[in-house]
Amino acid sequence: MNNRLFGILLVISILGTSFAGAFMEYFNGRTEGENVKLEWKTNEESNLKHFVIERKTPQTSFIELATVSPKGSNSFYSYLDESVYKSTNYIFIYRLKIVDKDQGFSYSREVSVSPNPSDVKRTWGSIKAMFR
Repeated sequence: MNNRLFGILLVISILGTSFAGAFMEYFNGRTEGENVKLEWKTNEESNLKHFVIERKTPQTSFIELATVSPKGSNSFYSYLDESVYKSTNYIFIYRLKIVDKDQGFSYSREVSVSPNPSDVKRTWGSIKAMFR
């Protein structure tokens, strides 16, 4: 491999990761109060149709939570998962499905978050669920 190509590959690996339709700078998750906030930033978006936010627990499969439309290159995105208090699980794993306009897709890295919803909110969520 010539030195110029090696330098380009090194820069790509330092700056972020390339996926179908998007070059992502980062994808992070953290608790925010009793919710989980996901944030990501793209450097470049080309041929990108949308992002699909997916969540699972260690015992379950991924489910789709939301679809987010692209904003264009160098964009910042955030999503607030306000439904974690309804669950009795304490670890949630998130990922982004990056879908391009040709229906090709790839996945971001997975992010694990352990929210700590209050017992009152968790109990109220359980009571409401009984009457649905």
